[in-house]
Amino acid sequence: MTVELKGQERVDELQRNGYRIIQDPERFCFGMDAVLLTGFAHAGQEETLLDLGTGTGIIPLLMEAKYHCARLVGLEIQPESADMALRSVELNGLSEKISIVTGDIKEADTIFPSASFDCVTCNPPYMIGHHGLTNLNEPKAIARHEILCTFEDVARQTAKLLRPGGHFFLVHRPFRLAEIMVTLTKYKLEPKRMQLVYPYVDKEPNMVLLEAVRGGNPRMTVEKPLIVYSEPGVYMPEIYDIYGY
Repeated sequence: MTVELKGQERVDELQRNGYRIIQDPERFCFGMDAVLLTGFAHAGQEETLLDLGTGTGIIPLLMEAKYHCARLVGLEIQPESADMALRSVELNGLSEKISIVTGDIKEADTIFPSASFDCVTCNPPYMIGHHGLTNLNEPKAIARHEILCTFEDVARQTAKLLRPGGHFFLVHRPFRLAEIMVTLTKYKLEPKRMQLVYPYVDKEPNMVLLEAVRGGNPRMTVEKPLIVYSEPGVYMPEIYDIYGY
């Protein structure tokens, strides 16, 4: 199937099931964090999934390719990004399985019924505050900084939309780990798995992957570290596996 491309948009291969995604480098392109999140997450074929702040739809596309969920929904506040996500869904012939909804994370509980999803995923904005930002409405700024929503907004809405026992998967930055843990437990999202991601074996971690369960018991497993590069430009074998190469 062919779809219309607009402006500086391009079509990129995802190396999964022949799926492709429409992206605009002038706005924002998905990064490794989204891919690693889908490798860390899990879902069953009968389960429903909601991706909060889906951007151009990379996480629903990869989750469908890997786990064949029954229904997947991406919620995105920026109309242009949501439009690209919708056209990517159409491009891959997935309109019957993946829905893209334009809306605000802070109002997600008014868009979807309570406790209506088995899984929620999120690759939220990592940075606090607006230091150094010249245009708060610029798409890259919205994706990277807590301009339109905070992590507490994400956790609050996730707790409302997950069924009891449902799973929440997220990727974030280690420097905010203490705050993240406190916020998750505040909303009865019990941390169950954690994995730190290191760019190189001798560097500090720059990402953290987390799984929480709504109403889960207090016990968390810390998985072995995930190292991205063995040397500049050369991925570790685990990264090639996640990417599907």
